[in-house]
Amino acid sequence: MNLIIATRKSKLAQIQADIVINLIKEKHNINSEKMLIVTEGDRRLDVTLDKIGGKGVFVKDIEHALLSKKAHGAVHSMKDVPFQLAEDFEIVAIPEREDIRDVFISRDGRKFQDLKKGAVIGTSSIRRAAMLKAMRNDLNIVPIRGNVQTRLEKMEKENMNGIILAAAGLKRLKLESIITDYFDPKIFLPAIGQGAIGIEALKEGEYNSYLRSLDNKTARITVEAERSFMRKLNGNCSSVIGVYSEIKDKDLYMIGIFDVGGKIVKKDILGNKDNNIELGLKLAEKILKG
Repeated sequence: MNLIIATRKSKLAQIQADIVINLIKEKHNINSEKMLIVTEGDRRLDVTLDKIGGKGVFVKDIEHALLSKKAHGAVHSMKDVPFQLAEDFEIVAIPEREDIRDVFISRDGRKFQDLKKGAVIGTSSIRRAAMLKAMRNDLNIVPIRGNVQTRLEKMEKENMNGIILAAAGLKRLKLESIITDYFDPKIFLPAIGQGAIGIEALKEGEYNSYLRSLDNKTARITVEAERSFMRKLNGNCSSVIGVYSEIKDKDLYMIGIFDVGGKIVKKDILGNKDNNIELGLKLAEKILKG
């Protein structure tokens, strides 16, 4: 028996699927193979995500493979997964989380703090753009989409001074050496679920017990808290929304930002990690009160 794991075609998506395939092999001695799917989000790089349906454009085409029973599970970057899944599906596992930080990649090796006034930085993330402007409002921020390799090529071709990417993707691609600066995640707040991989399946999937065994409790607690925060705020890829979360012993500490009426509000919360969903909701409520 081979499990079929659906994922996007990009190099990073395939590496993430391989991580899951290796975990299944280690835990259950079961072989799996990848089913590669080109999603609408991959096909339409000429427009911003909010114009073509938001984060769900990376997920819907892959969900069709699950619905048709052509695949037993699907692997996503959790930051691409909308907070509301269709009722047939669930995230059955979130394996151990990678580095949650955002990073700066410089075209000429210059550190972020040493960038000249008016430097051109590439990012299509409204969250990243807002936090860059909060640190340096002189920067010229331009949109850039595509996979990691595409963005690196565009940075060179279009003479950008640098781009912002997620540390997790670069580490999984073994491209850590190109990182110029790591941003402090308590200041430059990551996306919801950044650094986490999610395994999606049909609710009554035949092989869900194998997939569920790959769940990492710490990753599950933080990611579900963050998604609860996003759900309450109805956050999406056209929102300035970011969150930092960490577990210390029995405590879960979270910092969140959200644009409330044109003003970015930042608040934090501390509570018992067993109340993670409630903490995400309470943090959102604190922010909405301003």
